Amino acid sequence: MTEYLIPTGAAETEFTEKRSRFIGHVWRVESEEAARACIDAMKKRYHDARHNCWCYLVREGGIVRYSDDGEPQGTAGQPMLGVFQKEEVTNVCCVVTRYFGGILLGAGGLVRAYTRSAKDALDAAGISVVRRWVDVAVPCPYSFFERMKLEVESFGGVLGETEYGAEVVVHALLPEGSVEEFRSRVTELTAGGSAAQVVGETFKDVPVR
Repeated sequence: MTEYLIPTGAAETEFTEKRSRFIGHVWRVESEEAARACIDAMKKRYHDARHNCWCYLVREGGIVRYSDDGEPQGTAGQPMLGVFQKEEVTNVCCVVTRYFGGILLGAGGLVRAYTRSAKDALDAAGISVVRRWVDVAVPCPYSFFERMKLEVESFGGVLGETEYGAEVVVHALLPEGSVEEFRSRVTELTAGGSAAQVVGETFKDVPVR
């Protein structure tokens, strides 16, 4: 089963460390060309900055690139890259811009600052999982509504729209490997009064954190 993590969206964050400004950007990208375009845009936008360090990972072709852009070797691009590798996030581009504040941070200080900037930007962007999902509908009495929402979440599912009528119909996306167990659980909970119905499937990204 194909499954991988990507940024949910684009994000920008900023902090100051000993008068140096660190501005972090994260984007979702599908190709090396798209990543390069993001990097070039930041170099133009922050053309007066001392450094525009960057990294990107593209799933197709297993492409991994990074640059310290004038910082001491191993203190910027590689620590930034490590943030995304640790989180197992791909199809991502990150640029951290530094406006030098006149105070040297040392190698350890640089590593910490660039790592923090990349992590802050990723946290702001959010993380989504891309996988095949099965779309299910669960008709049930209103008394089971809140319980069904909890069951969907406990099976790693994502709640969709809810229909309100004589009874409530909970729509959800479930990981394909958990559908049969979920259906059995619904039958058990409702003593056979409700059944989860498979209404389709999709391959898409859904936010997870």
